Amino acid sequence: MAQEKRFVKEGIRSRDVEEFLEREFAKAGYSHSLIQRTPLSIRITVFAQKPGLIIGRGGKKIEAITQTLREAFGFENPQLDVQEIENPDLDPHIVARRMASSIERGINYKRVSHLALQRIMDAGAKGVAIRVSGKLSGEMSRTEKFNEGYLKYSGEPAESMVGKAYAVANIKPGTIGIQVRIMKEAPKELEVIKKVEEKEKLEGEEVGDNKKETV
Repeated sequence: MAQEKRFVKEGIRSRDVEEFLEREFAKAGYSHSLIQRTPLSIRITVFAQKPGLIIGRGGKKIEAITQTLREAFGFENPQLDVQEIENPDLDPHIVARRMASSIERGINYKRVSHLALQRIMDAGAKGVAIRVSGKLSGEMSRTEKFNEGYLKYSGEPAESMVGKAYAVANIKPGTIGIQVRIMKEAPKELEVIKKVEEKEKLEGEEVGDNKKETV
């Protein structure tokens, strides 16, 4: 039971840290963080679109955040590392928050969702799925789905190859929930299917050409 309580406590602290970092680094295009324990310290890796805004001039900002992590969250010897998100259109966390911000500014959710789909696929994703839920229009809550490309929803590829993120838009009618799933790379099975389809297409074209020559 003591171990279970410790896991729950750690989970709550990780959530609180995530919310804190999201608020502090919103202007830096914050994506998410990863907390790892090492024998000598707690390594907190922050993923963001603009690392320079997190580090600050002369590293002063990152020093202040590290101090807060030590004092407010009880981390012993926290080490803050910052990693750049090279393509924010392929990061589900950034996409979901960007969508939430657009909806809060009054842009129609359908327009926001279709634009997000286009940008994600143009960035090189193999597939994307977006779910928008809440009082989208009228008094009744409902869910709208937007999909493009190929995406796995179950099995090992869905766990290891699909990035998932959630965000919330707060508007007058109520809360709008946004879920974004992005598959950056295609699983081997899809590549095999494509090769088979291409081979069958070529064979079909060759048969058609042979028939024309016979005629």
